[in-house]
Amino acid sequence: MPFDFSPCPIPGLFEIQPKIFGDNRGYFFESYSQRDFENAGINARFVQDNQSRSTKGVLRGLHFQITHPQGKLVRAIEGEVFDVAVDIRSDSPTYGKWHGVILSGEKQNQFYIPEGFAHGFLVLSDSAIFAYKCTDFYYPQDEGGLIWNDLDIGIKWPNLGIEYSFSDKDKKWPLFCELDQIK
Repeated sequence: MPFDFSPCPIPGLFEIQPKIFGDNRGYFFESYSQRDFENAGINARFVQDNQSRSTKGVLRGLHFQITHPQGKLVRAIEGEVFDVAVDIRSDSPTYGKWHGVILSGEKQNQFYIPEGFAHGFLVLSDSAIFAYKCTDFYYPQDEGGLIWNDLDIGIKWPNLGIEYSFSDKDKKWPLFCELDQIK
């Protein structure tokens, strides 16, 4: 199997390391195989691919869709990011818990986040190209989010020695305790 699937402490989350074949010409690896993912218990059907480029200190998130939840397979193509998933499944024993993974273009590791999680990332390197597959389409009118620094969630974002940069929208998301009012 060209992938190592490592379950994370929160059920449903996986860190995935593809097998990289490299030589003096460069490298090759499979970034996704439906067969291998299904054999690992990930039965996601991806319908949309997205990509962004951001500079150091950009924090995007914590995002989710309310009635069209998205599972995501995320990775840094170039650079390095701290990627976070927050469990917002109200019936989950890990409701409100978070898990973070450092994703890097050098390591080419990936993070699988099923439906029912808020997602965000912080760029650690000078810049990063971030790509992700989604299990549902993006619906702007269905957007939800949580404020990145909510003390009830308690994400331990890396200290970069600079102020983080946010979109106006990401500065205004509500607290986790207000989630029931959003959903």
